Amino acid sequence: MKQKLTQAEKREQRWAYLMIAPTILGLLILNYYPLLDTIRLSFSKTQTFGKSTFNGIENYITMFSTPEFWKATLNTIWFCVLTVPVGMAVALLVALLLNAKVRFKSGFRAIYFLPMVVAPAAVAMVWRWMFNGQYGIINTILGRQVNWLTDPSTALIACAIVAIWSAVGYDAVLLLSGLQNISRTYYEAADIDGASKIRQFFSITLPMISPTLFVTLIMRMMASLKVYDLIYMMIDTSNPVLPDVQSLMYLFYREAFVAGNKGYAAAICMWTILLIGLVTIIQFIGQKKWVNYDV
Repeated sequence: MKQKLTQAEKREQRWAYLMIAPTILGLLILNYYPLLDTIRLSFSKTQTFGKSTFNGIENYITMFSTPEFWKATLNTIWFCVLTVPVGMAVALLVALLLNAKVRFKSGFRAIYFLPMVVAPAAVAMVWRWMFNGQYGIINTILGRQVNWLTDPSTALIACAIVAIWSAVGYDAVLLLSGLQNISRTYYEAADIDGASKIRQFFSITLPMISPTLFVTLIMRMMASLKVYDLIYMMIDTSNPVLPDVQSLMYLFYREAFVAGNKGYAAAICMWTILLIGLVTIIQFIGQKKWVNYDV
C-alpha cells in the first residue's frame, strides 16, 4: 500500500522539483530539442527563409554517394588516430612528472594547463607562424624546408600536433587527480617486496588510474571526432590542401553556413553522432578487459 506523503514531505518534493527545473529545461531546450530537430532536418530539403520540405532519405543517399563525404570521414578517423594515442601517452607522462616530488610543482601545473585557457584563434595564429614553410621556427630548428600546411602529407599531422599540445594539459590534470588518489601504502609494500619502478607502474599505477584513464580517453576521442575549429583556423579556404584535411564537422559547417544546404548538413551531423556513438560503445565493451574498478 502506497504511503501518503506528509505536508512537509510534499513541500520538500516541490522544492526539489523547483531546484532541478533549470537543469531539466536546459537539457530539453539546448540538447534534446536541437537533436530532434536535426533528425527532422536530415530528412528534409531546406528552402529560402528557413523553410523545409520532407524529401525522405535523399540527403543520406547523396551523402553516401559523395566521395568528398567519405574523404572527410577518413580524415576525421585519421585525425583521431594521430591525436588520441599520442596525446594520452604524453598526458600520462606529464601527469607522472607533475605527481613527482619536484620544486615549483604548482607552477608547472599552471604552465601545462595554460593552453586550455588561451583563445584558440591566438593558438592557431602562433602555430601557423611556427609552421610557416619559408621562415617558420620549426623549419629553422630542423634545418630543412617543409611545407607543413600546404603539403597534403603533412597538413593533417601539423594540425594533430597543435591539437595534442592544446589538450595535453587538461588531460594531464585529470590523470593527476587519479594518481593522487592512489595510497602510498601500495608503493611502500611494493618497495619492500623489491618491485622495480617499472613493475610498480604496470602493476599498481596503471590499474589504479584505469577508471580515470578510461573517462579521459572517451572525452579525448569525442573531441577528436568533432574537430572543426582547429582545422578552420589552421588551413585557409583558399589552401589547395583543404580537401585532404577537412573533417566531418568542417564539411558540416561548410554545407550548413556557406552553401546553405542545411538538410544535407544535418545528415552529416547525424552520421558524426552515429560514429561517435559507435566508438563509445566499442570503448565501453572493451573497458571490461582493462579498466579496474575493484581496487
